[in-house]
Amino acid sequence: MKSPWRVILLWALPALVIGFFLWQGAFASAGLPGGSNTAATRMSYGRFLDYLNSDRIESVDLYEGGRTAIVQATDPELDNRLQRLRVDLPASDPELITRLRESNIDFDSHPVQNEGAIWGLLGNLIFPLLLIVGLFFLFRRSNNVAGGPGQAMNFGKSKARFQMEAQTGVMFEDVAGIEEAKEELQEVVTFLKKPERFTAVGARIPKGVLLVGQPGTGKTLLAKAIAGEAGVPFFSISGSEFVEMFVGVGASRVRDLFKKAKENAPCIVFIDEIDAVGRQRGAGIGGGNDEREQTLNQLLTEMDGFEGNTGIIIIAATNRPDVLDLALLRPGRFDRQITVDAPDIKGRLEILEVHARDKKLSEEISLDAIARRTPGFTGADLANLLNEAAILTARRRKEAITMAEINDAVDRVVAGMEGTPLVDGKSKRLIAYHELGHAIVGTLLKHHDPVQKVTLVPRGQARGLTWFTPSEDQTLISKAQIEARITGALGGRAAEDVIFGDAEVTTGAGNDLQQVTGMARQMVTRFGMSELGPLSLEGQSSEVFLGRDLMTRSEYSDEIASRVDAQVKAIVEGCYNNAKQIIRDQRTVLDRLADLLIDKETIDGEEFRRIVSEYADVPEKEQERLSI
Repeated sequence: MKSPWRVILLWALPALVIGFFLWQGAFASAGLPGGSNTAATRMSYGRFLDYLNSDRIESVDLYEGGRTAIVQATDPELDNRLQRLRVDLPASDPELITRLRESNIDFDSHPVQNEGAIWGLLGNLIFPLLLIVGLFFLFRRSNNVAGGPGQAMNFGKSKARFQMEAQTGVMFEDVAGIEEAKEELQEVVTFLKKPERFTAVGARIPKGVLLVGQPGTGKTLLAKAIAGEAGVPFFSISGSEFVEMFVGVGASRVRDLFKKAKENAPCIVFIDEIDAVGRQRGAGIGGGNDEREQTLNQLLTEMDGFEGNTGIIIIAATNRPDVLDLALLRPGRFDRQITVDAPDIKGRLEILEVHARDKKLSEEISLDAIARRTPGFTGADLANLLNEAAILTARRRKEAITMAEINDAVDRVVAGMEGTPLVDGKSKRLIAYHELGHAIVGTLLKHHDPVQKVTLVPRGQARGLTWFTPSEDQTLISKAQIEARITGALGGRAAEDVIFGDAEVTTGAGNDLQQVTGMARQMVTRFGMSELGPLSLEGQSSEVFLGRDLMTRSEYSDEIASRVDAQVKAIVEGCYNNAKQIIRDQRTVLDRLADLLIDKETIDGEEFRRIVSEYADVPEKEQERLSI
């Protein structure tokens, strides 16, 4: 692309050259010798008459129809030297020619030239011509750019990217950790490559596949792998690209997309973030978005309407399946709904092996240990983890990634950038007791996750951190585990209360209290883990989907609400009293650990448990965790 200054010069230089010639022609058009107003010294008409009466005029040349004269005269003040003077003559002096003849003075009249009108006309036309030429090149260039101003009449056309044979560079072997989803999608690829295998037994090709999962689990990566494996025409578009400010544009683009797809069938159409256009119709106060709903109606018609779409497989991805229209989810449109979950420990190991191919790792690195340490990480999180470790390795001028970079990268991904270390003082000691309160309560509770490390190094908004790592991927959590987590989260506040007194309790436990209250309320209203009994009083998500849930949300009586609040309070107070009792019983080891933490700023889990075991019996966890 040309730089703005280069474009300006390309337009300005021709204009300057043309303007220079126009300027020269304008003065030449006056018909004066030399083409300049300064060709002769000006002289007043009265002085000209004095010179004429004194016989000092040698010759007179008349220009511009007798309005201007160039006079050659002798000046007595300059030793009678001959001078060239310019005189502006009045239009009402008919006797001038007679006097010049009577005085035998040579005079001549020069006719008016017409070049002035021509140059004036060109001068008035040059700027409009330059403007027209510039607009011509601008529109010509924009016609070659998809979606540019030159495409204004094509806003109803589909913006889908089309590849006859998609070269995405991603195959199924590059997608790890989601084997069940891969198996389902491999059948779709086989349908496209060898349809006779299925049609021979009466099976029909699925019309649509909906990939559902939280962000970063690999939905778009799976679509790229399907495109790379299938070897059929591939259309890709985002749901937000259908809807524009113009009414009917979205529906027009849907029609155009499916028209192109039918011309290239069998093919794959991938719609990313389909919830942008596929939200439930009629949702919203006073009705829905008419333009979006028209687009959705057209999409429903094209997917399984009267004409059908034989040979076209629609693959869509979303992380909000709860807001999709029910007509979009039925069989015949999306025959298969594949959930792409966060990977388990085996899946994380496979993902790490894929992303470690182009990384230089030291011999001490254990991908299995990293996989065990990162429960809940998605594929995108693991890729980012190894990338951050590689960046830290390059910054520290090391030749290979070591475990130190992996540990720092995990901390950065989870908690944020490392901040400025705390200065030793009352604040640092208070934060040390707060974090050790979390750690010692969690260590002495049987059902709590083991401590990985305690640190006073600030990260993100946290002034200190206590890391707990579950021993295994937990899909089901018991009542004892939830109560242990509540008690551990209250350990920091309990340590501040016991060590420094109620008046010195700080705001550092604000986030802990929010988490504790949320867990306790879920125990009562969702999981039936209270004296209210096995009742589910709230849904999985308390967010209101505007227009759908606002007036139809399930409500319970004020009496039940009061009992829910009482149960939540009872659970939290019981766990808090338990945490304070543990802090009181372990005051000696807590003081020793506080001095050690202030001195070292970080204590790892193994060292922490070893010191605590000298003063108290550390219960064995249900599963031993691999130490890193």
